[in-house]
Amino acid sequence: MSKFSGQAVSWEVNSGVIELALRREPCNEIGSLTLEELEKFVAALDGLQQDAHALIIYSSLKSGFCAGADLRELYRRSQEMERAAAAKGVRDYLARIHRVMNAIDAAPLITIAAVHGVTFGGGFELALVCDLIIADKMARFCFPELRLGLIPGFGGIPRLKRDLGNAMVRDLLLTGRSVNAMKAQQIGLVSQVVSEGAVLRAARATAAQLGKFDRRTAIAAKQFIKPIPYEELQQEIDIFCELFTQPAVEAGLRKFVESTDAQPYLP
Repeated sequence: MSKFSGQAVSWEVNSGVIELALRREPCNEIGSLTLEELEKFVAALDGLQQDAHALIIYSSLKSGFCAGADLRELYRRSQEMERAAAAKGVRDYLARIHRVMNAIDAAPLITIAAVHGVTFGGGFELALVCDLIIADKMARFCFPELRLGLIPGFGGIPRLKRDLGNAMVRDLLLTGRSVNAMKAQQIGLVSQVVSEGAVLRAARATAAQLGKFDRRTAIAAKQFIKPIPYEELQQEIDIFCELFTQPAVEAGLRKFVESTDAQPYLP
């Protein structure tokens, strides 16, 4: 399937570059619909990568790259089931998310996250899957999960540890505060910062540059410098699921769902 247009994502191949667009209003929250369409993308990836050397993931929405998990859906499901059943449902959901994230992480392509605006929680984790993050100057990165009584669950902690020093990892994880694009570049999270509205153009230019080199060499280099921390990723799922059964999580999710703020995911 070389081209797809769904409710949450779309993709196509242009000049040897796969472009995966996030397009679910209001800010690309990752729920069951988005996950199903991302699974379709991963299933199609073997065929797509035969004619491509790079992958760009970006958002077609003005609101930002991705606000993270669909917490309203998570809360609704937790209320509809007994606690044990809800916990099993969450574990199954996380296992599916991790399969998607790991497949993109390990893909024999150079992957680029082109981010702008809100890049929080699960959206931040999706960006961390990619080999390069290019951000426009209005992008902000944050792990707000602790205010819900949780930790990031889509693979964020092991991948952030892979990319950054532990001091910054602890700061982002434990304080829940956001960092802007310039700070993200200073700490080595972002490779390029560009002007507002220019991030997709910059990502395309970078992908064109990547196409000048031997693909096998590029993939060998990627595999050498970017190992996937499978054991720690599984530990993250276990810790998340253990925390999910605690009363603090239900209270945090309820507070989020009942919020009247226009953007309740902002810290």
